[in-house]
Formats: sequence, structure tokens, C-alpha cells
Amino acid sequence: MSKSIATLRKKAISQGRMSLYLDFYPPLWDEDSNCFTRREFLKLYVYSKPADQYQKMANMENMHTAELIRARRQNEINKMEVYSGFEKEQLKIQAVGRESFLQYYKKLGKKKEGNNLSIWNCAISHFEGFLNGKDLLFQDVTVTLIEDFRDYLLKARSLRNTQKKLSRNTALSYYNKIKTTLKRAYREDKLKTDINSKISCIKEMESQRNFMTLEETKRLFATPCPNLLVRKISMFSVLTGIRYVDIKKLTWSEIQYIENDGYYIFFRQKKTDGVESMPISEEAFELLGKKKGEKELVFKGLRKCDVDKTVPLWVALSGISKHITFHCFRHTYATLQITAGTDIFTVSKMLGHRNVKTTQVYARVIDQKKRDAANRISLE
Repeated sequence: MSKSIATLRKKAISQGRMSLYLDFYPPLWDEDSNCFTRREFLKLYVYSKPADQYQKMANMENMHTAELIRARRQNEINKMEVYSGFEKEQLKIQAVGRESFLQYYKKLGKKKEGNNLSIWNCAISHFEGFLNGKDLLFQDVTVTLIEDFRDYLLKARSLRNTQKKLSRNTALSYYNKIKTTLKRAYREDKLKTDINSKISCIKEMESQRNFMTLEETKRLFATPCPNLLVRKISMFSVLTGIRYVDIKKLTWSEIQYIENDGYYIFFRQKKTDGVESMPISEEAFELLGKKKGEKELVFKGLRKCDVDKTVPLWVALSGISKHITFHCFRHTYATLQITAGTDIFTVSKMLGHRNVKTTQVYARVIDQKKRDAANRISLE
């Protein structure tokens, strides 16, 4: 077995300087890059042609420092060769503990897309604010620290409007991002304790879900719409419950017909990343128009700005006084289904909810409507 060696070398950089680095043989495992590497740059440099006495002295000092680092690394290599498997594992744990949890969190956030990316960025910004500009290593992540961050979020101000506190549900959304990061870090052995399972949660506050009754829905679609494409996707959402983001990216390859069963949409939900197979009615299918190429968008030319501008105007023209956005068509679909007698588990599956508890809010809305109706009749 060949002996491990750490050699001090130089590499030319800008302004007539030479960067100092260590070249290892054989290569050593690097925890940051997760691979074997031969070099460690020391962030020290010397002048290739020192112009004066100061540069000569700087060269001597930096070379001396670099040689001390080389000797220390050589000593570490020699020790590693006589360590037992258990000792090496403990050293690896210590090395991981010294890695940055904050940078790991940021790296995970960068993989997100669209609106989800924006939410992750806000969550990370609040976490950085909580850390007050400091880094956080894996070895310093504790239950107490994360619960302190929970309390911080519940009192934090909005980044967009510092005069306004974060809503409880927004705080929950940001807190869930750190919980997701903790779960992943534990799975990857970055954390030796499942901190996520030990921390307290933020309870969701039930939010107002505006929707239209069947009579209001029919009135809206009987009202001329300033944008025919917006009208078409609005009807499609009310008939299927599909979100705008999934309607926008819907392609003809995702529309399929099953003999003796009917039409289905097979797609991946952008919000949950779950693969869904959703049956749609003949009425919903007819809204799609003439089939085009498999990879072509079904609703070509759709723009969110047109939708956001058209829907409020159209609702106002119909005489409906409720605050209705495009997403309310999804709420309308759910409440109309439950009102018509569809069981909550089926509605939950049709909406693509991972948990039926998310769907139960619509059932409570219907129950309240029943209670309001019962209280309207009085014999006193």
C-alpha cells in the first residue's frame, strides 16, 4: 500500500500572484463535494516576482503558514490510516456536523420552481433574519432552536409590508419548509436525530373559501365574458376542480379516452407533484375543442394577467357581489359536488388532496349553510 502524501503546490492567478494549494495522493474524500478530490486551496498566495520588501515578507509569511497547514494535513492523513472503522465513522459524523445547515436549506430551496420557489425564498429569508446574519451548522440544530424559530414566525412581520404581521397560515407555510428540510437532512444522515418528529407544529387557521352557488354559477356563464378563452377555462375548472397552473400546462397527450368508461386526464399536479388520473364529463371534454398535436397545449395563449383582469370584471357584470377569483372556481366545484351528495372521500380524490382533512373545510361550509337554512324558519 502506497504512503499518503500532501504536497504544497502553486498555481498562477491574476496580478502576478501564485495561489497556494495542497495536492493529495492518493485522493481524499471531500465531504462538501461528496467525492474524492486531490486539492485543497489554502486561500493564500505569493508574488511570483516580488516588487519590494513588503511583498517578499508577505511571501515568506504565507509560505510558512502554508507549510504548517501541509504538515498538519500530513499528520491527519497518517492518523486516518491507523483509525478503526468506528473511529473513521465518528470523524465523518463530526465532519458532517461542521457543514452548514443554512446552505443546505438554501440549496434545497433553489430546486423549486414558480410560486413555490418564491415561497421557499421568503421562508429562507425569515430563517436568515431569525439567525441574525449568522450561519448555522448541522451540529447546532436542536429542537429548542427550531421551536424558537416557530415562535419567531408567529410574531414576524411580512417582508413585503413591514407594518403587517404574517398571517398564521403564512407562518405555517414557511415553518413547513424548515420541517421538510429537517426530514430530508435526517434521511440523508446529515442529522442524527429526527428533530422534525420532536418539534411543535403551527396549527392551521381555517381560511375563508369563497365559492358560488349553482344558481350564481349558471348566472355567471350566462353573462357574456370579455375574454372567451378565460370563459372556457373557467367553465373547465368549475366542471373539474383543476387548478389554473395545471390547466395552463395541460397537453393533448394527457387527455385519454377509455372504452366503456369515458374521458380521463392523466397529469402531474404542479403544487403537490402527485400523479393524478381524473375522469372528466363529456361537457368538460367538449370545452377542449379540436384535438391538436400530442405535445401541444390544450389552452394555447393563456396568460395569468388576462385571467386576473377578466374574472373580477366578468363577475361584476353578472351581478354577483362576492369576491371571486379564478381559484374560487375550484372551491365552487368542491362545494357543488358535496351539495349534490358526493361523499367527501371521492371529492378529496378528485381534488388531488393528500389528506381528507384538507377537503373537510368544504363539508363544514355546507353544514353551516344547512344550519343557516334551518334557522330561517321560526313559528314564534
